[in-house]
Amino acid sequence: MAPSKAVFSLASRRIAVFSALLAAGLACTPAGAQNFPITPAQRSTAQQVAAGGIPLSELSPNAPDQYTVRSGDTLWAISGMFLKRPWRWPELWGMNLEQIRNPHLIYPGQSLYLEKADGLARLRVGQAPAGLPTETIRVSPRTRIASLADSSIPTLPPEAIDPFLNEAIIVGAGELEVAPRIVAGPDDRVLLTQGDRAYVRGRTGAPLVESDPRRPDAFRVYRNARPLKDPITKQVLGYEAPYLGSAELVRSESMQPVRVSTGAMVSTVVPATVDITRAKEEMRVGDRLLPEPPRQFATYVPRAPGGTIDGSIVSVYGDAVALVGQSQVVSLNRGTADGLENGHVLAILHAGRRMTDRSQAGEHAPMKLPDERSGLLMVFRTFEHLSYALVLEITDVISVGDRVTNPN
Repeated sequence: MAPSKAVFSLASRRIAVFSALLAAGLACTPAGAQNFPITPAQRSTAQQVAAGGIPLSELSPNAPDQYTVRSGDTLWAISGMFLKRPWRWPELWGMNLEQIRNPHLIYPGQSLYLEKADGLARLRVGQAPAGLPTETIRVSPRTRIASLADSSIPTLPPEAIDPFLNEAIIVGAGELEVAPRIVAGPDDRVLLTQGDRAYVRGRTGAPLVESDPRRPDAFRVYRNARPLKDPITKQVLGYEAPYLGSAELVRSESMQPVRVSTGAMVSTVVPATVDITRAKEEMRVGDRLLPEPPRQFATYVPRAPGGTIDGSIVSVYGDAVALVGQSQVVSLNRGTADGLENGHVLAILHAGRRMTDRSQAGEHAPMKLPDERSGLLMVFRTFEHLSYALVLEITDVISVGDRVTNPN
């Protein structure tokens, strides 16, 4: 599926916004504190399980009756401690919307208690009442209000996905080619790194709107976006731009009269000035700048998709390799347009070999062996037609082109 006109329109608006900033040096107020509302889907799940639970057969054989959350825990690890299939966590977790502001946040020091009754299991948070048997424990959840310095445990290890939440980007066709570019460094320096100054040229356009959460003076630097193609149709779904570093605007682009050899004064472009504030790789003339988007905050819970998903692994991020390892990030050829959301867990299926049945003399029938599950992954960042996912488990060789589908 080729990028839609909407993608190109969005790309044009983003470039126009940034170019206007270079030209005018506009200021705006940084985005305020993040709000983490309970989505309609989360509320629906909470209401469905409020008086329910999951069958005892879904519990892990070694599921504890009580567990105290520790610093360093992840939601996925705790889910796997209690469940055979960790993506069924929302069905196990006893969500109480009246007393818990966000039913998906749990914190170090909280105790989780497993309730078993009438063939069903539920998980509650609270203190253990004295004198009650451990088989069935009734507790009342405590109200927990999180400050801006949120201490809730993450869904996945932060070090595994933070760079991809706040660095990786998917752009539309031609978006980088028209983005503002580095045209020179100080003293004819070829390579630039953190602490260096650079000079940038762009195009003029519309200013930021008041509701735009991006900072008008903060940018990211990219180079050579590569196409991500659907492994089946070979159509380009988007372009992955490698992140090089970050920069801040010092002076906007302007026009200045300059005296030429004939003695005449000619109006000449003076490039914008930026300072390199972070360098993952060295930068050079020709590298492109895009406005820094608002920081991504992960507030998802592991769960199976509500609808049917059938996609494929497109690539391994940052590596020109075909084999995939555990804890690596991969891109998928499915995104928000296909119903994928952050937190969706998918099974990885290794395609069965195509071969000829030669088991019976005189017959050579073509056949294909069944697809076999080779691992699990979790989606953590979605775009319209592409997604990034972290490989959580591997039971066999995983390759670019392998299928991904619902885990059940």
